[in-house]
Amino acid sequence: MAKAIHSMIRVLDEARSVSFYETAFGLKVADRLDFEAFTLVYLSNEESSFELELTINKDQTEAYELGNGYGHLAVSVDNLDAEHARFEVEGLSPRKLVEFAPDGKLVGRFFFVADPDGYEIEVLERSGRFQ
Repeated sequence: MAKAIHSMIRVLDEARSVSFYETAFGLKVADRLDFEAFTLVYLSNEESSFELELTINKDQTEAYELGNGYGHLAVSVDNLDAEHARFEVEGLSPRKLVEFAPDGKLVGRFFFVADPDGYEIEVLERSGRFQ
């Protein structure tokens, strides 16, 4: 059986991205591997062993084109309303709160936020299958 361990995204500015993910989600640098052409930074927190890997290509000077294949990362939180308010105070520009309830049955409550490189992150309230 496979175990998911990390997801990788390419970012332009290491410090800016590390700051965003720490402020937004409490992710801290778990490891940093520096090579001649690129740096890998692994971010995690106590909530999960799953890590976010930031890849910083040293010759990249322009923003990455995210294309139309990328969807989003997702995290879950206990109190969605409090997190949304905190994101606003922190200047992270969260989008509106959404209650997704097709056919009147609540599937999930969430909001989206974009990181400094434009990657979308869905912040879901912990309930149902989104524990």
